[in-house]
Amino acid sequence: MTESTVQTLVIGAGVVGLACAAALARSGREVFVLERESAIGQGVSSRNSEVIHAGIYYTPGSLKAQLCRRGRDLLYAYADERQINASKIGKLIVATSENENAKLDLLAARASQNGVEDLHKIDAATAIAMQPGLHCTAALHSPSTGIIDSHSLMISLVAEIEHYGGAVVCRAPVEHIDIANDRQLRVTVGGDDPMMLQCNEVINSSGLSAVAMARSTSGLSTQTIPRARFAKGNYFRLQGKAPFTMLIYPAPVDGGLGVHLTLDHGSQARFGPDVEWLDDDSPQQSDGAGFDYAVDPNRSKSFYSAIRTYWPELPDDALLADYSGIRPKAIYENPQSGKSAEVDFQISTPSDHGIAGLVNLYGIESPGLTSSLAIAERVTLALDN
Repeated sequence: MTESTVQTLVIGAGVVGLACAAALARSGREVFVLERESAIGQGVSSRNSEVIHAGIYYTPGSLKAQLCRRGRDLLYAYADERQINASKIGKLIVATSENENAKLDLLAARASQNGVEDLHKIDAATAIAMQPGLHCTAALHSPSTGIIDSHSLMISLVAEIEHYGGAVVCRAPVEHIDIANDRQLRVTVGGDDPMMLQCNEVINSSGLSAVAMARSTSGLSTQTIPRARFAKGNYFRLQGKAPFTMLIYPAPVDGGLGVHLTLDHGSQARFGPDVEWLDDDSPQQSDGAGFDYAVDPNRSKSFYSAIRTYWPELPDDALLADYSGIRPKAIYENPQSGKSAEVDFQISTPSDHGIAGLVNLYGIESPGLTSSLAIAERVTLALDN
C-alpha cells in the first residue's frame, strides 16, 4: 500500500463535495477529492430535479433556510460567470381546493421570514392566465425559482479544482479514517490502487454514505452521529409536451414538496418525486449503497391522481417511468423522550465533535443543489477558524 500526504481531502464527488473542494482550493489549500464511483455526481447529484429553490419552505433560522437563500444567489452568479445554463423560469405553488389556501398563506409568511422578498400570492384567474391548462384556487408566484444544468455545474467545479492544483480521483473508495498520534487524519483508501493518505483536513461529503463514513472514523463520538434514514423519490416523465412554461408545485406534503412538475432545458416535463420511505433495517443501507433505483410503473396510478388535481387534462397513458433518487435524512434520537426527529442539514465541525480538521456533512438532501456553494462557504469558514 502506497502512502502519501495531502493537506485537504474531500470524500465524495457530488455537487456539494465538489463545491467544497473548489472553495477550499480557492483559499490556497492543496485539495484532493476521492469518489468511490467511476465518475463524478453518480449519487444524489444525478437524481434530482435540477431546481434552484428560492428558500420558501424551510424553518426560519435553520441551515436549510439560510443556505438555500444564500446559495440561490451564489449559484445564479456562478452560473452567469461560468456560462452554465441556468434559467429563472419561475414557479407556481398552487392550492387546488379552498382548504389548501391557508397553506399558501403559511408558506408566504415563512418565505418572508426567510428573506424571500419576491414571492407573492395571486388569485386563480391570474395563475391560469399565466399558465393555461392549470387548475387552482390560488397560487404563490416565485419568479426567482429556476433550473440549472447540474452536470455542467459539476464539470465547472472540477475544472476549478484542477486549475488550483487539486485533483478528483474516481474508483477510490474510502474505507476508514483514523486519528494519528500527531493528531493528523489517516485515511485508508481501497479500490484498484490502495493507499494511505495523511491529511490535515477531511470533509466527509459522501451523501448517502455520510453516516456510515462517520461511523468508520476512529475516536468520533457516536453521540455526534445521527441515524441515517432514507426516502426514495420516484419520477415519471411526460410523453408529449406539457402546456406549462413554469414549474408547478402543489401544496407541500409530509416528507417532501408533493408530486410537482419540473421542466428541463429542453422543455421536457417530468413529475415527482413522491415519497417512499425505505426499510430502516435493509442490509443495503448499512453503508448508504446498493439501493434499488428501479421505478415501479404501477406507482403511476398515484401520480395521475396527484397531477390531475392541478392539471385535470393530463391524458391517460401519458406517463413513463423515468428515474428515482434517494434522500438521506439525518435523524437524531431524543434520549429523554425516546422519540426521533428529522433535523436540518448538519455541518458537524471540530467545535461539535472535537476532532481537529474533520467536517461531516449529514442529511444533505434538497435543497442541497441550491445550497451547495453556500455549504462550501460555511465549511471553509469552519476550517479557517
